[in-house]
Amino acid sequence: MTETIEEAAEVEWVLCHGCRVPVYGKRLIRNLHVCPECGLHLPVTARQRLAQLADDGRFEPLPFTVSNSDPLDFVDTVAYTDRLSRAQERTGMREAVLCVRTTIEGHPAIVAVMDFRFLGGSLGTAVGELITLAIETAQEERVPLIMVTASGGARMQEGVLSLMQMAKTSAALGELDKAGILSISVITDPTFGGVAASFATLGDVIIAEPRARLGFAGRRVIEQTIRQRLPEDFQTAEFLLERGFVDMIVERSALRAELGKLLRIGGSKVCGRYASTARPPAPVVTDPNRLPEADPWDQVGKARSLDRPTALDYLGLAFDDFQELHGDRTSGECPALIGGTAWIDAIPVMVLAHQKGHTAAELARRNYGMASPAGYRKAARLMRLADKLGLPVVTLIDTPGAHPGADAEEQGQSVAIAENLRLMATLSVPVVSVIIGEGGSGGALALAVANRVLMYSDSIYSVISPEGCASIIWKDPSAAPTAARALRLNARELLRLGVVDAVLPEPDGGTGAAPWAAAERLRAALSSELHELAGLGDAALRVGRRARFRQFGSAITVEAELLQINDGRLA
Repeated sequence: MTETIEEAAEVEWVLCHGCRVPVYGKRLIRNLHVCPECGLHLPVTARQRLAQLADDGRFEPLPFTVSNSDPLDFVDTVAYTDRLSRAQERTGMREAVLCVRTTIEGHPAIVAVMDFRFLGGSLGTAVGELITLAIETAQEERVPLIMVTASGGARMQEGVLSLMQMAKTSAALGELDKAGILSISVITDPTFGGVAASFATLGDVIIAEPRARLGFAGRRVIEQTIRQRLPEDFQTAEFLLERGFVDMIVERSALRAELGKLLRIGGSKVCGRYASTARPPAPVVTDPNRLPEADPWDQVGKARSLDRPTALDYLGLAFDDFQELHGDRTSGECPALIGGTAWIDAIPVMVLAHQKGHTAAELARRNYGMASPAGYRKAARLMRLADKLGLPVVTLIDTPGAHPGADAEEQGQSVAIAENLRLMATLSVPVVSVIIGEGGSGGALALAVANRVLMYSDSIYSVISPEGCASIIWKDPSAAPTAARALRLNARELLRLGVVDAVLPEPDGGTGAAPWAAAERLRAALSSELHELAGLGDAALRVGRRARFRQFGSAITVEAELLQINDGRLA
C-alpha cells in the first residue's frame, strides 16, 4: 500500500547545534531541516527523508518481514532485546533502515534509507538482510538503487554476525553491478565503520551532503591512536571530495533534482536504440584534398590560443544537462581532466575531457590541461560505468600531454595511461573522440582509442610538442617551426594518414571568434557519428576499434574480421 508522508509537528524553536542560534521550528521544516543561519544539515528521520525525495512524498514499503534477533544473548547495562524494543517504540520503525519503492522526478527507484535514531543506524543482521533484499529487488525489477546512509558502524551487540553483513551486502552489490544496474549512495552525517566500509562506498555514484562525515574509524579513535591532532575538516565531504572519494556534494534542497538526473541517465539503457535509418548530416570533411594547405607552425599557435572554447565551454553550448562526477576512488581528484554524464540530441553519453582555461589563473588551477594519474584513473572509472550502463563515451581532447611531474611518476602515470588504452580498446559502447585544441602525446591518446576520431581544422595532434622535438632532434628549441612541419601534426596531414577520420571546419576567425557556431558543428558531428555507431553490436564496436588501430604501421589488413562484422557474424 502506498503511504503519504506527513511530518510530525515540531517544537516551536530548535537550537542549531552548529551555530547555537535558535531557529523557528516551522521555518526549519520549510528549509528541509537545514539551518538558515549557518547552513548545517541537521539530521532527518527516514520518513522525513523520503518526504523530501519521493514524488509527492509517496512511496510503497517493500514487503519484507525480518525478525530481530539476539544471537549472543547480549547484556551490558541493559539487555539487547530491551534496547531493540525501546528503539522500536521511540522511532516507530522495525529496524534502522526503511526500504521502499518510489519515483523521483518521475523515474522509478528502489530506495533504502537509514535512520540514525535507531541504535545509531548500526549495521546488524536485520539491517544487512533488509539492505540485501533491497539490492536484490532492484536487480529483479531492473531499476536503479539509492542507498541513503547514516550510521555509527557495525552493531556490537550482535558480534561477528554483524561483521558478516559487510560482506553480504557488498556481494549483493557485486551482482547488481554485473546486471548493469545503477547504484547511488547518498552519504549523510555521520556514516562510519562497517557501513562506510561496505555498501555506502560501493555506489556507482557517491553523493554527500555538505559537511557530512564519512570514514572507517572515528576522529577521536584516530587521534587517541596516533597521538596527533587531525585537521578540522578531516573526514568531511569537502575533505573527501578533494581526495577523490566523493563524486559531488549536494545541498539538501538540490538533492532530489540531482538524483532525478542520474536516474534519467541510469534508467535509459538506450545505447543501440537511438539508431535511425536517416543519419543526421555531419558538417565534417573526410577528403584531405578539400582542406587548405596551412603552415603547421601557424596551426600550433591557433590550437593553443586562449580564445578557443574549452571543454567546459562546449559542454555548456553543445551538450545538455552535464552532471560532473569527481574522483578516482583511490588517491585524488584531478582538475585537468573532467568527466560526467550529459545528453546530446536526446542521446545520453558519458563525457570525458581535458580542461584548460582562458586566463593564467584558470590554466594554473587546471594544471594547463595536463592530467595526473588520478585524472586518468577517474576517466577509467567513468568509462567502466558507461560500459555498465550502455552509455556511449565522448571525449574532448585538449592537452599538451600528461602531467610530467615527479609526483605523477610516483603515482604511476605510465600505468594509468596504459590501463586506459587497454580499457578503451575493450569497451562495448560507441566511443567518439574529438581533438578540440592541442592533442599531445600519450596524454591525449589515453582518451582517444575510439571508433571515430575527429578534430577541428586548426587543432593539432602529435607524438611530442614541436619545441620538445626541436630540442631533442635538432638540439635547438628555435627549430620548433621546422619540427612542426616535419611532424605533420596538422589536420590535413592527419586526415591523409588516417589518424583522424574527419575534420570539423572552423568558423571564420577560428572557434574562438564564433564559439556558438563551433559548438553547433560539434553537436551535429557527434550526433551523426553516434547514430551511425548505434547500429553496430558490441562485438562489432570492439573489433572495429581494434581494427582501426591495428592498421597503423602494418602491411597486414584485418579485412577478414571486418567482413565478418559486416556479415553480422560478430554483430
